[in-house]
Amino acid sequence: MFGKLQYVDTSNCFHILNSSKSTPSIGISIPTTKKYKEQNQLHDSNGRIEKSKNLGVKFRPGVGYDSDEKEKLDYQIAKNSRTHVWKNGVLKTQNGFLRKPVDKTESEEKIGGQVQTERSTKCGNDVKRGQDSPTHVVKGSVLKTQNDFLRKPVESSENKKKIGGQLSSGNVVEKVQTKCSTKWARYGGCIPVMLEALETVSDLDEALKPWEKSLTKKERTIILKEQVEWQRAMDIFEWFKRRGCHELNVIHYNIMLRILGKARRWGEIESLWDEMRVKRVEPINSTYGTLIDVYSKGGRREQAMKWLKLMNERGMVPDEVTMGIVVQMYKMAGEFKMAEEFLKKWSLCKCLVEERVNGATRSGIRVNGSSGTSVCLSSHTYNNLIDTYGKAGQVKEAYDTFHEMLREGILPTTVTFNTMIHMCGNNGRMEEVASLMRKMEELQCRPDTRTYNILISLHAKHDNIGMAATYFKLMKEASLEPDAVTYRTLLYAFSIRNMVIEAEKLILEMDKKDLEIDEFTQSALTRMYLEAGMVEKSWSWFQRFHLAGKMASECYSANIDAFGERGHILEAERVFNCCKEGKRLTVLEFNVMIKAYGISKKYDEACYLFDSMEKHGLSPDRCSFSSLIQMLAAADLPLRAASYVRKMQEAGLVDDCIPYCAVISSFAKVGQLEMAVRLFDEMIAFDVKPDVVVYGVLINAFADIGSVKEATKYLIEMRKSGLEINVVIYTSLIKLYTKVGYLREAEETYKMLQSFEAGADVYSSNCMIDLYSERSMVGQAEEIFENLKRKGNANEFSYAMMLCMYKRTGMFKEAIQIARKMRELGLLTDLLSCNNVLGLYATDGRFREALATYNDMLSSSIQPDDSTFKSLGIVLLKCGVPKEAVGKLECMRKKDPQSGMQKWSSTLSSVIGVLDTDSPDREDA
Repeated sequence: MFGKLQYVDTSNCFHILNSSKSTPSIGISIPTTKKYKEQNQLHDSNGRIEKSKNLGVKFRPGVGYDSDEKEKLDYQIAKNSRTHVWKNGVLKTQNGFLRKPVDKTESEEKIGGQVQTERSTKCGNDVKRGQDSPTHVVKGSVLKTQNDFLRKPVESSENKKKIGGQLSSGNVVEKVQTKCSTKWARYGGCIPVMLEALETVSDLDEALKPWEKSLTKKERTIILKEQVEWQRAMDIFEWFKRRGCHELNVIHYNIMLRILGKARRWGEIESLWDEMRVKRVEPINSTYGTLIDVYSKGGRREQAMKWLKLMNERGMVPDEVTMGIVVQMYKMAGEFKMAEEFLKKWSLCKCLVEERVNGATRSGIRVNGSSGTSVCLSSHTYNNLIDTYGKAGQVKEAYDTFHEMLREGILPTTVTFNTMIHMCGNNGRMEEVASLMRKMEELQCRPDTRTYNILISLHAKHDNIGMAATYFKLMKEASLEPDAVTYRTLLYAFSIRNMVIEAEKLILEMDKKDLEIDEFTQSALTRMYLEAGMVEKSWSWFQRFHLAGKMASECYSANIDAFGERGHILEAERVFNCCKEGKRLTVLEFNVMIKAYGISKKYDEACYLFDSMEKHGLSPDRCSFSSLIQMLAAADLPLRAASYVRKMQEAGLVDDCIPYCAVISSFAKVGQLEMAVRLFDEMIAFDVKPDVVVYGVLINAFADIGSVKEATKYLIEMRKSGLEINVVIYTSLIKLYTKVGYLREAEETYKMLQSFEAGADVYSSNCMIDLYSERSMVGQAEEIFENLKRKGNANEFSYAMMLCMYKRTGMFKEAIQIARKMRELGLLTDLLSCNNVLGLYATDGRFREALATYNDMLSSSIQPDDSTFKSLGIVLLKCGVPKEAVGKLECMRKKDPQSGMQKWSSTLSSVIGVLDTDSPDREDA
């Protein structure tokens, strides 16, 4: 039922083929709207409205679309063919579509729902009544069996007879079963026997000899559609062409295009397209849909778009199925805006054409909230659009489409709700998930296994593991069988939360159902047992899969990593050896084992393992080198790390300066600046471009030793290379200028730091306070300090430097305030800060506060040093203790630190205690 191409003069719009309109889905229950009353409804034996056929967007074999499209076409064709009127030699269907009369000798039924030939109809009906009967009736020149299989008369010389379910003809054995194979029983009639013959007899002349001159279009269509291998299908197709009596139409070409597309035979597709043009076989809507679909799924999106463009140039609007394919193609490419725009344009053009054909408009989907009229779409298309908006993160548009669907009387399907629930959950709108579940129940739309899988996954993702487990229970109560996805989702959720009991219960269920645990979940469970401290259990869990012999290289690697990350190096080595014994070692296992050795600080073993890779026929990759180099550099072994950097360079695996940077930084850290510079020069010689990090490492290293010349040299080189100076480098420069006392340069650098969005950090500010303090520039230091306090960034060193500055300038009142504030804020955690405060109290005669600070140091486990006891000695001397006695205390502390410190404490307490009794108001005065 395909009409002729008609061109419609619609500017900036698709053109349309005058074909049958899409029929809206009939939901579970039908609203009492005028639209639905006018539709032809299907009822079951109880008078209830049946759920409509699937109006999906997939192509089915046979007419260019996937098999799940068959029911849609069946329903549409059956509906449109109920009333036929012949007028002036033209067949007019009930909905006004025009068709040319079909020649009676070639009339046939399309797959599943078109007009049947008399022969095939008879054959199909009678086979149910007596397909096992051996009776044959000869009528005219045709052999007619009791089940009405029509066969050419067989010459008596052939002496053909049944032999064990086969037909023997001379030396040729036709492997044709007398009883239709259940594999193809759905077709009825003679078709199962033909397909059986084609499957069992390789020679086409022999296989199809009984039907050589009587094959109908329907039979040719099904024969091609049922072929699994493209080469066999092509052979049959060519056989049909060689037999001139077998006409091939566009449907047959559609089938071949799909078969060749699935096999990625692009050259053959092009040849077939050229053949269609030569033989003037006009492509139809589904032809282009098939081509767009197979090229898109075959990873040739640009070519798929060319077919869409050609379709438009030929004056066709994509039907709803093809539209769905194009939208899906855009979605797979992540181009959600393009999908939306395509659907909007398609909807508008479809509406304009329907106005011309039917003389009326009907309201329908309003894409992205736009107003106006459009076409009424099937539930599948609404689902596709909702999914498109969902993946694009346009939740509002998806909801608008969902509500438009309800207003149009198109009842949501389970797929609709699944899409909406998944979208809302992924966007954190769990309250709306619950609302959708209530709506689903209200519309009597039963959740399926996927619904529950989505709910379990979403609640686990949002850390509501209790609700996830509840939905698992509800799923069983709804008589739905959890599948492998259900178990894996919940099992993984249990494993990452170390829910051992719950996980093991699920494992038992999976074992009873013979469901496999995937390798990703297997390694997650290994980690679960390790986190729970069940090392032996984790090992036996690994062995279960290892001994089964089904573990891939990636799974061995994941288990090595699980043991290695948690310091179980022996178990990691055992897994590695198991992989080696099974001869499944890849570079990946070596890499994770090297990483495991690094975590356990077994650097010699890591290097030995790396060096042994070539013995196993493997070459280290970039990850192998990087892992080992980073590990050795971090372990302050830059010389060993440098040797592997050079090997990496020789292997041609260095494509950036990161490996060099790690080793240069390690050399700088251990004070070997000469080696750091040598490696930097070596890197430049290999034309490896340094980045800002490498320059930052060198500038900071020379800043630490106060080398202005070298630091400035690399600063200039960096600017010449076009790299921008970052906050880290400016901070290093301030450190350098503070160290050497370059006030002007430090101030300029500090201003540059303040120009950044984050502003100057506390370290740079402290450096400036220190620099101003050394020069007794109290006002400037106070300004920076107050700014730090306003931002809440002032730390212990900020306060300590201000205290030292006030003490140095004789501002004891301000210094005492800073000291008390430090104690109040708990900022006396560093020995240097405590010594500064003690020195201040000793100098200012605040003996009780000095003793309290000393006791705080001991209680905080801050070990006093010589500077501490020097300040305490001043306190004792000022309290009248003889110098000789203080000297004895100091000698005792050095001989026996523990008892000496106790003696200091008791002496200080007794002396200051007596002093307090004699002069209680002395310190306040």
